[in-house]
Order: sequence, then structure tokens, then C-alpha cells
Amino acid sequence: MKVLLVGSGGREHALAWKLAQSPQLSALWTAPGNPGTGQVGKNIPIPVTDIPRLQEFCRLHAVDLVVIGPEAALEAGLADACMADGMAVFGPSQAAARIETSKTFAKQFMQRHDIPTARFAVYDQLEAAQEHLKQVDYPIVVKASGLAAGKGVILPNNPEQAQAALRDMLVSRAFGAAGDQVVIEERLQGEEVSLLAFCDGQSLALMPPAQDHKRLLDNDQGPNTGGMGAYAPAPLCPPELQAEILKKIMQPAVDGLRNEGMPFIGVLYAGVILTAQGPQVLEFNARFGDPETQVIIPLLNSDLLEIITRCTRQELAGHTIHWQPDSAVCVVMTSAGYPVKSTPPAVIQGLESLPADCRLFHAGVSQKDGALLASGGRVLGVTGLAAGLPQAVEAAYRGVKQIHFDGAHYRKDIAHTALGGNGSAYKMAGVDIDAGNRAVDLIREAVRSTFNRQVLTDIGSFGGLFDATLLVKMKAPVLVASTDGVGTKVKLAARLRRYRGLGMDIVNHCIDDILVQGARPLFFLDYFAASQLQPEILAEIVDGMAEACRAAGCVLLGGETAEMPGVYQPEECDIAGTIVGCVERSHILPRHDISAGDRLIGLASIGPHTNGYSLLRKIFEDVDLFQKIPASDETVADALLAPHRSYLDLLLPLIERSDSPIKGLAHITGGGFLENIPRILPKHLGAHIRFGTWEIPPLFRMVQKLGQISQTEMFRVFNMGIGMVIVAAESDVSALQSAIPEPTFVIGEIVDDIQQKVRLI
Repeated sequence: MKVLLVGSGGREHALAWKLAQSPQLSALWTAPGNPGTGQVGKNIPIPVTDIPRLQEFCRLHAVDLVVIGPEAALEAGLADACMADGMAVFGPSQAAARIETSKTFAKQFMQRHDIPTARFAVYDQLEAAQEHLKQVDYPIVVKASGLAAGKGVILPNNPEQAQAALRDMLVSRAFGAAGDQVVIEERLQGEEVSLLAFCDGQSLALMPPAQDHKRLLDNDQGPNTGGMGAYAPAPLCPPELQAEILKKIMQPAVDGLRNEGMPFIGVLYAGVILTAQGPQVLEFNARFGDPETQVIIPLLNSDLLEIITRCTRQELAGHTIHWQPDSAVCVVMTSAGYPVKSTPPAVIQGLESLPADCRLFHAGVSQKDGALLASGGRVLGVTGLAAGLPQAVEAAYRGVKQIHFDGAHYRKDIAHTALGGNGSAYKMAGVDIDAGNRAVDLIREAVRSTFNRQVLTDIGSFGGLFDATLLVKMKAPVLVASTDGVGTKVKLAARLRRYRGLGMDIVNHCIDDILVQGARPLFFLDYFAASQLQPEILAEIVDGMAEACRAAGCVLLGGETAEMPGVYQPEECDIAGTIVGCVERSHILPRHDISAGDRLIGLASIGPHTNGYSLLRKIFEDVDLFQKIPASDETVADALLAPHRSYLDLLLPLIERSDSPIKGLAHITGGGFLENIPRILPKHLGAHIRFGTWEIPPLFRMVQKLGQISQTEMFRVFNMGIGMVIVAAESDVSALQSAIPEPTFVIGEIVDDIQQKVRLI
């Protein structure tokens, strides 16, 4: 058979992947498709609603069967047009598809056929809708009646939010024509389940029940999306409950559509909520769900093309469909701005090393010069397959961890409820012990990768043991310790959902803080606190810590993870750490011979490091963070989240020389130049910093312009492109600069000036 598959998302990639396995298939085209569908067939660049061009293509290539994926094509009448041309079509007519494309039609249809659903009312005028709100005494949901890409459902928490939702739809036209009418319905309580069925207009064949996750953030927080992940089969819908839903909901819907003159051929999808009064319909869809397809289709053992063909011929009754007895879990990876705004394409890396128990489905992916790009919205679906649900969850997240692109976001709790996530009273209070245990499992290998022979305990001990006999080899060992935090940079990282750099930030910051006293780091202890522990976020941060520790030859010896509901906002955290190092007493910095005439040598920073972010967040609050910085190829987001730089490798060999030219080091951290350089100077000395001796990075020029900040304030808050300052005798400057394998800058000198400790000249 020659088959045209219509659509371009993860759903279509999953369908194309399965259709391509059929021995009955001779040709498969996908319109417009994506790089994934192009791997198993051919893509044709025709939009899903361009019906004349799709018809012309079908006629030209003698297409036998059209399989329609997205609801927009159904609403446009593609099925009707293709059937009129004599083709077999898997997808309902425009009239039958109204069970999804018009919530008004669907609710009234359910009411006519006694299909259990929530109480509702329909309005097209704001005043009447507002008056209705005053009359109801139950929590409500506000829905745009038409198609809104899964985002036209608002769950207001108070009357003000409900009024705002109505205004957005009926007045501001936030959802366009989809909001010409609104449905105000009772908000039902209970678990939700997705039940899909193959339909031939009369008979139904149920698929394994699935549960998807609509909200953007963990614990069902944030805005509604098209779907952030799914798993199947959902244990909350056992066979006896499936039979009840089939009898009371699915079959009456198919019978009702047929009796009203619009037989339904395709996939009927019931979004069902399991209430105390029994299952009730939240919504119907008229096609395969996305991402439900990415967990259901991988479990199908039978020939999908044969099933679809039987549906188009009304031959489904009596046909046995075989399913694997396994579990599947799909985690959706999205771009940073989803679902509010699009972001620039970003290169996707790591696809070549996916585990064997994972399937990858492309969605918002494009291809350029051989590279795959994340092109906005929902980018990828990573599906894990295993004999049990816990193992499938683990497989999916193993796959996700291999994939990287700028701004990547995904939920960390897909299938968590099915794994017993609603357990103890302690968890209901907001603290999840199981999540803590899973976090330890996720970070174990990263932490161990920093261990050396001095470490005497494994991760998870009450205290870390570090063998200090190495100090015996030193003449006069001195321990140096420092504690610091990342600060409000964590809020920006949460906004962009990039966490790995935070782990590098805290380690490198602390390394630099003891380096200025000449110390070599021995071990590091971290502190992580959040409102609700999300193990994958913690693992991402600890991976960054471990990378920084390995680079410094420092042990990540242990730490503390605190879950404090109500103290922190969702998706936000606090990160701090303590480092312990050692230095020979004779190498302690600053030295006592710092004197007037000594020179100040600057080493470049790689961004703001970890300081000034309260001001930076305010300045960039309403700015597109993915725009390029003027006079730079770097985006604002990349520049702001660049990790704090460690100067250990550059400077420690020079510090430990018996003839070290380094008299002192100033880490340019909180307080900028004006506060940090005086910390290493004798009381009778000051410093002059000379403008123009190094180039101020474009980010800081942009910050100064947007914030209208004075020059003095900029140097008090930010590092201005200099992260570390060396004090050295004038006679040693040339040799010192030659010994450092990167550009350095003589930015000023030590002076006899106690009136103003640091003067900008």
C-alpha cells in the first residue's frame, strides 16, 4: 500500500516508525513531516491544511490510504476531501471531528446521549458569562470552545482569575477564533486517564490506558501545554474500569455519532476523570494523542497498517490486536520559552548514544547542514520501554540525560503518581523522602568520580572522612576554609531551566576564595535547598559540581539536601558550599611586602560569575534573553549563565614557587573592584584602577545602558570583565605575564592613598 501520513509532530514520527514495519507498505510519505519521519519514509513540504495540494499529491502518486494525525487537518475537512476522491482515510469527517474541534458541540452531544460529564454552560458574550460566574457555587474550568493547541483550558483559583480568563478569550482574543465561545464547566476532582480506541464507525478496540501530564512544571504546576509526557499502561485504569468506560462512554459516543449521520472512523480519545461518582468525560479528541501515541504505539505488537485498513473497511469487529505486556514512559523535552514564546534554534547533541531501551521521537526538530536543531515548542519525546513501570521511568530519564540543547526543559516527575508518589503524610506536607533517595542514586556516580585515596567514606554517610596524613609531608601546613553561596543567580537559572552551571559556580567561587590565600583545595561540601526536591535538577547541579571538583583535583566529600516547602518558590533553589584547602605557611597570601608602585594585573572573567544578579534580573526582567548582545555573537542568556571561572590551574603553580612573583590576589566577587581589592592591602595603601587598560565586555556595556547605571556603581557591583587581580612588583610584571598562557592586563598600581582605597582614573 502507498500511504500518506499527515502531520509533523512526535505523534507522526511514532506512527511513521510503526507503519514502516508493515510488510503491506510499499511507500510512505509524511506531510510535512520532520527529520524523524524522514528517516523511515519521505517528507513532502505541504502544510497539513493545504487540502488542494494534498489531494493533488495523492492523485499524482496513486495514494491508497491517508492517515491524518493533527486535529487542525480534521477541522479543515481533509478527510472529507480525500474520501470524495475515492481514497481510504483513517480520520473522521469534519462533522464527526467536532467532538474535539468544538467543545460546545461535544458537551451538548454528551448531554444528548447521557454520557457522564461535568455540569456546564456556554457563552459568547462577556457580560452573560460573568453573570453565570456569580451564580455557581463550585470550582470551575474555563475552556475556549475551539482548537487552541492544548492551551485553551484555564483552571482559575479564584473569581478574579476566572474573570481574567473570560476577558482573555472573549475580549482580548488570546485564543483567536477558538475563543468565540467559552465553556464554563464544573471542575471535577480525581485522577485523569486517557483511553484511546481504534474505531471503524461501529466497533471499537481499546488501546492500553495512558496518563499524560499537561502542566509545564513538576507537581502539576505552571500553564497547560500540549503535553509534557505520558506513560502506559496506567495502573489506575485496570481492565474492569476500562470495560465500564467502554460501556458508558466510548461505545455510546460512537453509536451517537453514527445515529446522527456522521460515523466515526479513526481514533476516538476520551480524556476521563475518575471521580467518586464514577468516570466522567473531561474531553473527547478525534485522533491519536500526543504524547500518548509515543507510549502506546511502541507497545503494539500487531501490524498498525492492517488495523488501520480494517477500520477504513468496517472490518475491525472480531480482529485481535496484540500488545506487549511491558510499560512505556515518554518524557517530552521542550525549548526554553514553551509554551509562551518561541526561542532561536539550538543544536541538539547526544542523540547518537541513547540507551537500547529508549525510542526517540522528533517533534519540533529541524535539520540544517547535517545538524539537528531544536526549533521551538515540544522538541523531542524520549520513550523508555521496560518490563515494569519503574524500569521504564529509569530508562526514559537515562535517555533524556544523554541529550543536550540550549534551554532544554522537561518535567522530572513523569509517572511519579503511578509509582506511589502520593505516599506518606510527610510527603503530603511537601517533603518527599523517596525523592531524596532517588536523588542520591542519581548523583552517586558523579560524586564518586571526584574521590581519591584520601576519601574513607562513601556517599550517604553521616559525615565525610578525609585522610589528612598528606599534610604530614608539608613543612608547616595551614588549613584554609571558606563558605559561600551562588545567590540569586539561581532564580535566573530557574527561569531558563539551566542548572548545571550553578554547580560549577559554587565550587569555582569557593576555590577562588581560598586561592587568594595561596591554598590548594582538598575537599568541598555542598548545601542544596528547595521547596520541593526534584532529583533530576539536583543531579544536574551536582554533575556541574563534580566536573569543577575533578578539574581542580578536589573531592566532593559530601553535603546536605534540604526540602523546605513554603520557604522557596517552585523551580527555585538555594546553593551554598564550604571548601577546605591547605597552604604552606610560607606561601600564605597576601604577603607583607606589598608596597606603593606594585602593579595590578587583571585576569579575564567569563561573565558576571556569581555576583550582581539581583540587579541583573531586574534589568533583564522584560528583555528577550535569547537576543544577541550588541557587538557580540553571544546571547544574553549564555552570557548571564556562563559559569564562574576558576583560576587555580593558572595561578597555583606560580604561587607555590619558592621565588613566587605573586604578592597578593584579589578575587573580584561581591562588591566589585571597590570592595575586594582593599581586602588584601595594608591599611596605609590604596589602588588606582585605570580605565581603558582592558576592554569592557559587551554584556556589561549593555547592562550599564539598560540600567542607566553610573560608572562607579558598575565597578562596585560587577567584575567588569576582570575576575582575579594579581599584585606584583613592577619588575616582575613582564615575566609574570609571560608565565600565564593567556592575555593579561596591567590595570593599575598600588599607591600611597588612604583617603580613597580604590580610585578609578
